[in-house]
Amino acid sequence: MKISTKGRYALRVMIDLAINSNGKYISLTDISKRQGISNKYLEQIISLLNKAGFLDTARGQAGGYKLIKTPKDYRVGDILRATEGDLAPTYCLTEDGECDRQKGCKTYSFWKGLDDVINNYVNSKTLEDLIK
Repeated sequence: MKISTKGRYALRVMIDLAINSNGKYISLTDISKRQGISNKYLEQIISLLNKAGFLDTARGQAGGYKLIKTPKDYRVGDILRATEGDLAPTYCLTEDGECDRQKGCKTYSFWKGLDDVINNYVNSKTLEDLIK
């Protein structure tokens, strides 16, 4: 499993929104300047975060983005899954992953254990933890 740029940038965007939150909407341009990420790429990331229900958006002159919840209410795992999809280290552990060898597989329990460790770790951290 390798976290892509999209997942890493999504965490940066969420942290940026949390740190710079003052009750007002934050423009994509402001996030782009602070994070050094192009507006075009940010639009893709924001779209995924918005689709996941993490952001409140407004259009117009004073429009932009802000978090719907407080930073302590966002789990890192949820943010990564919103942008990366499944974090499973092997296909057989994904929702779609069916393997006819699973019952007799000597490595399945290893991969399952690794999957559990990954998910337990990313789910134990919140946006607030990353800010601190």
